[in-house]
Amino acid sequence: MLRYILQRLGQSVLVMFGVSLLIFYSLHLTGDPAAVMMPPGSSQQEIENFRHSMGFDRSLIWQYGHYLTGVLHGDLGESLRYSQPVTELIGQRVPATLLLAVSALLWSTIAGLLLGIVSALYQNTVWDLLSRLLAFSGQAIPVFWLGLLLIIVFSLNLRWLPSGGYGSASQLVMPALSLGAYYMSAIARLIRASLIDVMQQDYIRTAHAKGLSAWRIVVRHGLRNALIPVITVQGMYFASLLGGALVTEIIFAWPGIGRLAVQAIQNRDFPLVQAIVLLAALVFVGINLIIDLLYGVLNPRIRL
Repeated sequence: MLRYILQRLGQSVLVMFGVSLLIFYSLHLTGDPAAVMMPPGSSQQEIENFRHSMGFDRSLIWQYGHYLTGVLHGDLGESLRYSQPVTELIGQRVPATLLLAVSALLWSTIAGLLLGIVSALYQNTVWDLLSRLLAFSGQAIPVFWLGLLLIIVFSLNLRWLPSGGYGSASQLVMPALSLGAYYMSAIARLIRASLIDVMQQDYIRTAHAKGLSAWRIVVRHGLRNALIPVITVQGMYFASLLGGALVTEIIFAWPGIGRLAVQAIQNRDFPLVQAIVLLAALVFVGINLIIDLLYGVLNPRIRL
């Protein structure tokens, strides 16, 4: 296991190196980065001064080496818009994004598991039909439309919840609901299909022959193996949330990383955009490693 972890860590380092290279050179694909990053109407002298201060007048190899050295030392540059280190700006937004991601993940996982289990155990009944209908509805409704619908119903009409903002539990309810609806549906459908397949295996028949209770067989023997595809979906879902839930954060004025990324793009704040993309890549790589390790915990055969 230690050897496997070390191999995956080595692969992760190579992936992050490739991502940093792509992020850096994507800036130069837009043309002259100094002209792109400077505000419209800047004089040629101002552009030249900015180019010299940022080191854009030096070779690309030197620029990338300087950028990579800063990244390895935790220095991702300074925001052009806010005149602050980008690590500080991102650090201020991480708690809000983390809170939203965990909340959406928790409720979508619990609801999806319950719907999937009920649908699998009561196949071709009215409960199966209702569970699948709810699952299909969650995946069919766009996130932005569901968010606006929640605001109209619960904020404008009923006045139960605030329409946006950050800081209280009531302000978290609608963003978490709209963000988790799609993935609740995805989990329910995955659990249903996977659990139906698992419950037809020989070891499940053996458990029934031994006289074990139905729920013990489902929870201890069936659900454990049925969770493997769900872990993959949940891991990628959680990684994408930490990378920034753009639409939801904009609709509900949620001060997270996704909203910060949109603002950085609008302000042509490329150092901040680069840092956010690099952080998102790091999260995806880390979550992938954790998912692979969890496979072996749930199913010992995978460890072999």
